[in-house]
Amino acid sequence: MNTADLPQRPDLQVALIGYGGAGCIFHAPLISGVPGLKLACMVTSQAEAVQLDWPGARCLPNVFDALDDPAIDLVVIATPNASHFELAKVALQAGKHVVVDKPCTVTLAETEALLALAQKQGRVLTVFQNRRFDSDFLALQQVIGSGALGRVVEVNSHFDRYRPAVPVRWREQSLPGSGLWFDLGPHLVDQAVALFGLPDDISLDLAALRAGAQVNDWFHAVLRYTTRHDGLRVILHASTLVADLGPRWAVHGSSGSFTKFGMDVQEDALKSGGRPQAGQLNEWGEDPQPGEVLSWKVMAGVASPVSVRCAAPQPAGNYLAYYAQLRDHLWGLELQPLVTATQVHAVMQLLTLGQKSAEQGRFMSLSATSGG
Repeated sequence: MNTADLPQRPDLQVALIGYGGAGCIFHAPLISGVPGLKLACMVTSQAEAVQLDWPGARCLPNVFDALDDPAIDLVVIATPNASHFELAKVALQAGKHVVVDKPCTVTLAETEALLALAQKQGRVLTVFQNRRFDSDFLALQQVIGSGALGRVVEVNSHFDRYRPAVPVRWREQSLPGSGLWFDLGPHLVDQAVALFGLPDDISLDLAALRAGAQVNDWFHAVLRYTTRHDGLRVILHASTLVADLGPRWAVHGSSGSFTKFGMDVQEDALKSGGRPQAGQLNEWGEDPQPGEVLSWKVMAGVASPVSVRCAAPQPAGNYLAYYAQLRDHLWGLELQPLVTATQVHAVMQLLTLGQKSAEQGRFMSLSATSGG
């Protein structure tokens, strides 16, 4: 929706809980950049850091100070994974809508309990899946939708980095919800679910490859769509020890392939202090490395198909769109949030089954999963 076309409605008041990496780099700038949302307060022990970044911002030391404020409409939880369940629970009980940074919780049972509570309270519980608005993912959606690849048979989705030193942070410690599978896995799993829905089963291999690693820093997952999508295979892979990066996407179909190198630029822009504003994006999110489509076509007068190589669509990424769509839903302009309750459950189901697969060394079916 164009900013000029927004209806005249009161701003939605947002409380941000947590001002670590996720809160500081992603949520605060994005919430502040969306018209109709007001970052009313932040619950954090990092008040000095907040004042440096957001002079005059209202900081609260206790989550209940924010939850007791009847003006707060939406609570955004950007804290360590193991705290998501309790914080989301009390926020829903206080009658607030809730966004949880990925993953929703650290177990499927916790996510199911929150979804049930949200339904009972008549409130939204959704998960921050900003990478639905990566430039490369938007391009892939367009390519698949155009039919250029024909029947998609194999999707390779890599999120590799070169980070040989193990940083001192909770994500690298042996804690519930830590490790690369619960860090980057939710992004890749969500993108697969958004494209193709739930698979029939999943296999996951985990490893801790860096010297001194306490938790997994490498994963390789295979999602099998045996009874749907004609046997499609989706391979999700991430590693912290890839110095020579391969393609971010390699997607193959009956009529062609899509290949994309390079990551979306928005994370680096935000880390550098960028603050996007709706209606003033200019070059924000533009991808300097467009993907490529190689398709096979039957040409007139040619006995066999010939290959045609061309640049893929190059839509700009736009993380602001996540919060703009949520705003529209809470205003009653959209039927449901971008990341629906069904998708929140599906991603957590796959994360949980993936862990069980890694422990048991076999494919795990989604047909009878609940809790865990």
